Amino acid sequence: MSRLGKKEEETLIEMASATDREDSNGPLYESSSNTESELPGNSEGLSSTETTLLIPDHQVQTGRRYNLFLKRRLRIDKRHQSKDSVFFRDGVRRIDFVLSYVDDPNKDEEKKADRRREFESNLQKSGLELETEDKKESENGKTYYVKIHAPWEVLITYAEVLNIKVPIKENDVPCTIENPIDCMLSPFRLPEKVMHPDPDYFTAPFRKDRQELYLIHDESTFFSPSVRNRIVFYILTRCPYGTEEGKKKFGIKRLLSNGTYTAAYPLHDCQYWKKSNDPHCDNERYTLYMEWARFLRFFKEQPLDLIRKYYGEKIGIYFAWLGFYTEMLFLAAVVGLFCFLYGLFTMDANMSSKEICDPAIGGEIIMCPLCDVDCNYWRLNTTCRPSEYSHLFDNVATLFFAIFMGIWVTLFLEFWKRRQARLKYEWDLVDFEEEQQQLQLRPEYEAKCTQKKKNPVTQEMEPYLPLTSKAVRFCISGTTVLFWTSLIIASMIAVILYRLSVYAAFASIMKNTQTLQPISGLLTPQLATSVTASCLNFVIIMILNFLYERIAVWITDMEIPRTHLEYENRLTMKMFLFQFVNYYSSCFYVAFFKGKFVGYPGNYTYMFSHWRNEECDPAGCLIELTTQLTIVMAGKQIWGNIQEAIVPWIWNWWGRQRARCNPENLYSRWEQDHDLQRFGHLGLFYEYLEMVIQFGFITLFVASFPLAPLLALMNNILEIRVDSWKLTTQFRRPVASKAHSIGVWQEILNGMAVLSVVTNAFIVAFTSDMIPRLVYYYAYSPNANSPMSGYINNSLSVFRVSSFSVKPKDQGDIDFCRYRDYRYPPDHELQYSHTMQFWHILAAKMAFIIIMEHVVFIVKFFVAWMIPDVPADVTARIKREKFITQKILHEYELNKLKEKLCQGKAYQGMEKEFIATEGKVELSQAM
Repeated sequence: MSRLGKKEEETLIEMASATDREDSNGPLYESSSNTESELPGNSEGLSSTETTLLIPDHQVQTGRRYNLFLKRRLRIDKRHQSKDSVFFRDGVRRIDFVLSYVDDPNKDEEKKADRRREFESNLQKSGLELETEDKKESENGKTYYVKIHAPWEVLITYAEVLNIKVPIKENDVPCTIENPIDCMLSPFRLPEKVMHPDPDYFTAPFRKDRQELYLIHDESTFFSPSVRNRIVFYILTRCPYGTEEGKKKFGIKRLLSNGTYTAAYPLHDCQYWKKSNDPHCDNERYTLYMEWARFLRFFKEQPLDLIRKYYGEKIGIYFAWLGFYTEMLFLAAVVGLFCFLYGLFTMDANMSSKEICDPAIGGEIIMCPLCDVDCNYWRLNTTCRPSEYSHLFDNVATLFFAIFMGIWVTLFLEFWKRRQARLKYEWDLVDFEEEQQQLQLRPEYEAKCTQKKKNPVTQEMEPYLPLTSKAVRFCISGTTVLFWTSLIIASMIAVILYRLSVYAAFASIMKNTQTLQPISGLLTPQLATSVTASCLNFVIIMILNFLYERIAVWITDMEIPRTHLEYENRLTMKMFLFQFVNYYSSCFYVAFFKGKFVGYPGNYTYMFSHWRNEECDPAGCLIELTTQLTIVMAGKQIWGNIQEAIVPWIWNWWGRQRARCNPENLYSRWEQDHDLQRFGHLGLFYEYLEMVIQFGFITLFVASFPLAPLLALMNNILEIRVDSWKLTTQFRRPVASKAHSIGVWQEILNGMAVLSVVTNAFIVAFTSDMIPRLVYYYAYSPNANSPMSGYINNSLSVFRVSSFSVKPKDQGDIDFCRYRDYRYPPDHELQYSHTMQFWHILAAKMAFIIIMEHVVFIVKFFVAWMIPDVPADVTARIKREKFITQKILHEYELNKLKEKLCQGKAYQGMEKEFIATEGKVELSQAM
């Protein structure tokens, strides 16, 4: 039986069973002309055009019976029908999209009603079918819902326009050989039906004139709901609704922004906590929630194919990248933990902290005041605890871990390219190029650009933005970004001034407060200043972040980017530049500036000629960098999870309770989804940005904190489940969209990978105390039996107290004090000048940076060269699919020509065309 005949038979069966149900249950709908006239939009009934689209012309008799069936169904009482459904009232046509609006009487309501009437009329002219739910049927009694269905003719038309690939043959390429350790990974696996919900097919772009070629078993399910809502949204964004102020207006986005409609969204297929009563429903949302979105499933793999099927490729590729990133973090976290444990187990053997804590050494060394006037002299052993903790991160393992992370970043990026290539093949994105998106103009661009010129690619007239207007907009945009970047630097300077100002206060409080004496060895003025400054800096970061996000969107809108891809790339670069400076500036300050431009007693360097620059702890600034990094990184992750999980949950709490308590016939599927939060077009953008900023923390400054990958790993395990939970339960279903990669984020990650090698080399050389210790060990140690003994005394210079220009309040009986530097003593002819050891250490630091960078870069490039971007089996599968596709298409064309010859419909040149087509088939087989 042909597919068309089969469809007709099934339709008749459905109508017969529906008539029986109607007779047994009584009337379900009540329809009257009064109800229809109350609607400010369209009427609820089906037009003759819609009926023609729904039923083919050769099925006239069936169409008449179907119309009678619909009229009878429209008289049914709505109160007895479950509204938790994704179908029109006829129970046949699927709801592909929903528009909502509120009938709010005001001066603009008439204008909005005209826009809606024109817009919905044009939607119907484009082939879409509409059905409106009156406000009396809504839960709040105020909201209208316009349900949209795309019939088969519309779907196949726009499937060709959007170049959507559809199955033509089952994939006959054998699966790869199973991994011997797969049995060990079975606890982490999901059921096969969840992991691979659909069979694997060879695919080809859809064309209306080749429908017999595709595996169309059922027209109602041939296109998945995500593809259907993508097609409908494409129409909605380009449908006109009239002319205002001499300009043509179109697009659902503009109607949403001016309040004509309050929401536009596709429907979830069921409730997330229970399956639908409809036996034809796939219950994919329920499956995603049970198998993916619950935290108790954190150890399970992600059902990426099901995510892609339900949400689209763009969201699928994000979760694939996040999952792969988390898997790779496991290795970095394990190595970092071992490096931390090495520092913990060797803490007692650290000679530097031993000498600082020794009362006979550190207890006898009098250090110069750390601030003018208000600070006093202090003994070195008061920093005993911080010096011990500093060894946890400042040891030989730090150097190893810095080099390891430089190589790990390369492995992560290269293996992700391979994973991405595999997904591109499995998700039919091999031939999908961003250029296809570049040819699709943003509706905002088309609306705001009134001038037109010929496109050199399409040879069609299209809107364009004049060069002068573009230059002015870019100047305003650049100035705004520069201003906000300067504002970040100004806020960082304010935090530095806070550090300089409060240190003396903390020193005085801790000295004069008896209750703080027991913890004075643990909580030093330096540590208290560093912790409070880091917390203050984090608060400022979040405030600036909140403000700049809105500014960045505004200035990007002002630039009027031509395509969606261009819009995202511009916004990404603006936001990342700002976030980079915002989050990392304080870490760069502590790592590379603090304690480097201090001067020496009697000749200190002052900021703004008033505040004396900060000094590092005698054990180095690395522990302060660790503190800064921990507070900012951990604080950002905690705050991010609160924003992503708790805030949407609070907003949706009342709606969810209402959905659970009210019966389905009073709380429809479209109302349930309407009460959820909106997942905006920048939703994924912020997810990527959050993870890329985290990537910077664990790569740029990882030499100072080996536990950073472990913190990131724990956060990401939670992040995957939080993101999946909120997407499945707290947000409306996003419109599906395609993407074959993570886009511009790949280039940002590559740039950060290169920069991380440089920053970690400088951290090991200039922030940690490793190079000075090595120079002392090999060149200046006088004790061969204990080479590191005497290092602390060697690293501290001597200053005559009487030479102070600004003397402390409490002078005491002190003649000399010590400070951290390599300078000649006061009795030397070159007093207070740098010693030769200082220059030896500086030369060793520069040599180390050059050697480490070159070694790591050579290894990185060698690893990148050794690992192919596309796996060999994927390359073979791509070639096989191209061969099969070409063969099937050529044979199809050949059979079509044969049919025409047999039917006697020959025309001039047909014989040559037949020969050429046969040649194409033979050539394809030969290739």
